[in-house]
Amino acid sequence: MLNTETVRIADQLRRALSGNAWHGSPLSELLANVNAEQAAARPVPTAHSIWELVLHIEVWAHAALGATKGTPMAKIVGTEEDWRSAGNGAAAWTSAQERLFSTGEQLAKAIEEFGDDRLKEIVPGRKYDFYHLFHGIVQHSLYHGGQIALVKKAASSVAAVRPA
Repeated sequence: MLNTETVRIADQLRRALSGNAWHGSPLSELLANVNAEQAAARPVPTAHSIWELVLHIEVWAHAALGATKGTPMAKIVGTEEDWRSAGNGAAAWTSAQERLFSTGEQLAKAIEEFGDDRLKEIVPGRKYDFYHLFHGIVQHSLYHGGQIALVKKAASSVAAVRPA
């Protein structure tokens, strides 16, 4: 495959999700040993749960994927769709993770095939271009991955001080 900007952006998204990320652990590693109970927990009462963060990352990747197909990005920020509640049980947690990685890979493929010549096109329903959107999705995924890492660390600290 040619070394184009869209190929490089797709590579960065894959690294954030499941690849050899420069910054540290990708989302796949951060979530690997998290069960449904841990994912739904709130060791930091004012922070989102890991599960909520996974749902949030996926909804934005899904919206970006739709935009590549011409679907206007609806106002998501601050809506119920933006910050959905965690589900219940292992099957629902597994499904949430599968959706995140499936949507992420679909988006990475769409970015690769998008074409550098289209990066300056305005995103349907937004005032910015696809270059801004695609890099923003990578940054967004990494930002919330950092939050997941901190919530995991807080959860292990809370578990360590609980009496046996």
